[in-house]
Amino acid sequence: MALVVEGLRKRFGEVQALDGIGFSVEPGQVFGFLGPNGAGKTTTMRIVLDIFHADEGSVTWDGGAAAQAPRRTWGYLPEDRGLYPRMKVLDQLVFFGSLYGVSRADAVRRARHWLARFRVPEYADRRAEQLSKGNQQKVQFIAGILHDPDVLLMDEPFSGLDPINVALLKDAFLEMRARGKAIVFSTHQMEQVEELCDTIAIIDRGRLVVGGAVRDVRRQAGRRVVRLGVAGDPDLAWLDALPGVRITRSGLDYHELEVRDGGDPEAILQAAIARRAYVTRFEIADPSIEDIFIERVGITTADERTLAAVPEEPAR
Repeated sequence: MALVVEGLRKRFGEVQALDGIGFSVEPGQVFGFLGPNGAGKTTTMRIVLDIFHADEGSVTWDGGAAAQAPRRTWGYLPEDRGLYPRMKVLDQLVFFGSLYGVSRADAVRRARHWLARFRVPEYADRRAEQLSKGNQQKVQFIAGILHDPDVLLMDEPFSGLDPINVALLKDAFLEMRARGKAIVFSTHQMEQVEELCDTIAIIDRGRLVVGGAVRDVRRQAGRRVVRLGVAGDPDLAWLDALPGVRITRSGLDYHELEVRDGGDPEAILQAAIARRAYVTRFEIADPSIEDIFIERVGITTADERTLAAVPEEPAR
């Protein structure tokens, strides 16, 4: 059983929104879908949910066409929230549950459980318009999982949440993964990807740039990162003499160095010791997902990005 996306292509007029996108997500996996604005992430999710139809390619779940899977297979948290502003929270959660065949009694029980878990049980009888944006987002998340879907797709689920609510949502992610759910979410917050995701795909302008297990993606970057802290030695010119070493980032208590082209990370430590520097930190690591994202997607001018952007919801 797996969600398998193969060779998706989609064009809106003159714009090639998707150009051969493919990936797979197993039950019990968290999949991070990454890319700049307009890359095609939302379009892909909507094709998976059979809201849009692909020009080419296929989406399958458990070996069969995803469009033929029971409706309650899918849970969806759209980027543009879809609550009824003047309807009470509990009433609309019961309504959303009924669309997937959940009885009123079960919907009320599940809704109150999740509201309590998200620390807002008192909001059950409030209208959605009376809630903050972050609390509306939590209600929308509950609406997406109330029917206990096998696959959960979420578009920017952490956007606008404070650290406490981010932690609560992370806990929900981990519980659902432990229960064997397949979770797909898009985000621009790379720290969430590093912490939560088993696998990722980075897309740009409708094309897959890199994908696979997070550990493999980082290791296949072909370079290492060294984080070096040296107390009382602000002059780092001596690092320039080391082959294949370049300072890429400087923090308050350490510097991050890129090592490539045959450079030896251990030579950095040996050079620091030779200078009799007081080393406070020395760490060898693979590059971060954020570094890989910037490297593989690249940085274009604002005008180029605007012209290249794919409209996620084209005018009809």
